[in-house]
Amino acid sequence: MLYSGVSWGATGFEVDTVGPDGGRVLPRMRFAAGRADEMIAYLRGIRGPHAAVVESTNGILDGRMMAAGLEVFRADEDALPRRPAFGSVPAGDVAHAAARDPGALTRLVRTRGTQTGREPLLERWIASAADATAGMSAAGRCLDHGPRERREIALTFDDGPLPPYTGRILDVLERYGVPATFFCVGMNAGAYPEEVRRIRAQGHGLANHTWSHPFLPELTRPELVEQLTRTRDRIAEVSDGPAPTLFRPPYGARTPEVMRWLTEADARVVLWDVAPDDWAMPGADFIADTVLAQARPGSVVLLHDGGGDRTQTVEALPAIVEGLLERDYRFVLVDDMVTAPVG
Repeated sequence: MLYSGVSWGATGFEVDTVGPDGGRVLPRMRFAAGRADEMIAYLRGIRGPHAAVVESTNGILDGRMMAAGLEVFRADEDALPRRPAFGSVPAGDVAHAAARDPGALTRLVRTRGTQTGREPLLERWIASAADATAGMSAAGRCLDHGPRERREIALTFDDGPLPPYTGRILDVLERYGVPATFFCVGMNAGAYPEEVRRIRAQGHGLANHTWSHPFLPELTRPELVEQLTRTRDRIAEVSDGPAPTLFRPPYGARTPEVMRWLTEADARVVLWDVAPDDWAMPGADFIADTVLAQARPGSVVLLHDGGGDRTQTVEALPAIVEGLLERDYRFVLVDDMVTAPVG
């Protein structure tokens, strides 16, 4: 078995491939952030039994890699050396950890994503932060929905921008004259600035979704601040507009400590109350039907324009918009809900 460790940094990704004895068998490869498809093609071209291995701060590649037919595994913190303040554990270290103890790896499942096998931990994290979340909500620093007495809906899209899906979603929104809020990953914002500028130009909202889509409770405070600050600055830079203040934690993962850090960083946290799990690609009809069944006045709908093949989300969007319009809902930006009293 060959093991390809995949790491991320400020400008893109690195791949290092080793054999079962830990010896490098292929040259170390580097790919710019906008060349992820080339990296995936390179990984697919490696001959013989092969595992692609990521670590938990690298949450924007696994969906695309699995959709391409790769076997993708996650190496967890206890098997890896300490990360730098910004960036993942180097690709070579990830690959060596995998070769040293393959049994410690978690094979990722497309319908479960990077958090495969950690769902109970994620639930415990979120439950532990219930009081902190409620306190931030009471202070107007967090919301999972807007006022229930208003027939308003906020559509939100995470993990992009990612061509061609972001552009296709923007086409649909433009056709219906509907606003949405895009929670962008910093690495993708820098790789596809034209998509970010189009989001801004069409009057949609831009918000922060970290640089690399990590599990926030595993980060140190400096790591979390770097993720927020770099993404905020990159979005402002490429969009020629103000820096976003809205922030959505990847996976909704949070602890009391994370919520305190986010408050200190002056982030306004946006969660959701409608989620059809479109990232798992359950089918366009399922996505649309789930949104229409769950939507209530003030709902914040979580969809995705990046992180994988989002064809089903694009196909579901017209039915979602038309169905909600038929029910006399008005579409608003999340910013409009944040500034309104939350009921």
